[in-house]
Amino acid sequence: MTTERNRPAGLGAIDREMVRQHADAIASYEAAAPMAARAAASLKKTGRLLLLGMGGSHAVNRAVEPLYRALGIDAVALPLSEQLGQPLPIAGRTIFVTSQSGESAEVVRWFNETGGTEESFGLTLEGSSFLARTAPSLVGSGGTELAFAATRSLTVTFALHLAILAALGEDPAAALAVLKTPEDRDIAAALAALEKVATVVTSGRRLQGVAEALALGLTELSRRPCFSLEGGQLRHGPMEMLGPEIGVVLFRGLDETAALVTAMAVSAVETGAPVILFDASSEAPVAGAVTIRFAPASGLAAIFAMLPVAQRLMIAFAEARVENAGTPVRCTKITRSE
Repeated sequence: MTTERNRPAGLGAIDREMVRQHADAIASYEAAAPMAARAAASLKKTGRLLLLGMGGSHAVNRAVEPLYRALGIDAVALPLSEQLGQPLPIAGRTIFVTSQSGESAEVVRWFNETGGTEESFGLTLEGSSFLARTAPSLVGSGGTELAFAATRSLTVTFALHLAILAALGEDPAAALAVLKTPEDRDIAAALAALEKVATVVTSGRRLQGVAEALALGLTELSRRPCFSLEGGQLRHGPMEMLGPEIGVVLFRGLDETAALVTAMAVSAVETGAPVILFDASSEAPVAGAVTIRFAPASGLAAIFAMLPVAQRLMIAFAEARVENAGTPVRCTKITRSE
């Protein structure tokens, strides 16, 4: 067990971000109301949304994509690099450009090349950033995230989306309740199940964006090639890789896709792969899987409940494998080159 005294500095920095994330998320939600109303008005006018971001920001966009679609909005999330190289038309769309630093190379180039549009909005943690200066922006509370892997920035950005969704008429009460009274969960059994795996694949259905955020963090911190596949995509061929050396982490919420996640968990267990199921559904546990159970929830309420616990598992997984986990050796926190 790593003691506080010899805990890697990078993980200590992540710890400090995570301690703040719930309070900062609530403050972000409250402060974002005026700009969220403007963004919601744009969505009501256009009915179409293009979500652009990189890294953890793109994972957030993938997670909220189905929430906007459920409101009848034609929402598409693309990596900003893909939009630069093979763009979707931007006319007639509301555009959310997300960057926790507001300074990523792709953000700067996209605005320099397109000039943005009247229906473009930023989501960022840094109010003095290029993004915040260039587009009307929802700015998260607490300032720039300093630690390498995204933790607080994810939660805060989700809170900014909660403000927009509330302005569109969604009831934020369940999500806010989770932020105000977060429930911890024991990850010891899950960590033990993953002790001997070489890598991890994460997967979900409506919660696929959360799975992608976890896979990114696992890869960044453990330096193992952990990756994410949407549940249907995992089913179509890649299950050939599954076995005792491949951990599987699944996300199941209280929605119409829960049964499909259940079926995947059953199939994954049958391969001999260690299976961890983050579960906010009302379905029964899956025999052979380690289930981390949450109160039944969907949407952002499920995300806010699961994400901090998944982050702790991510950190512990990396700490067991990398001596200086949390300190990047090939990347920087703000990616300023393409």
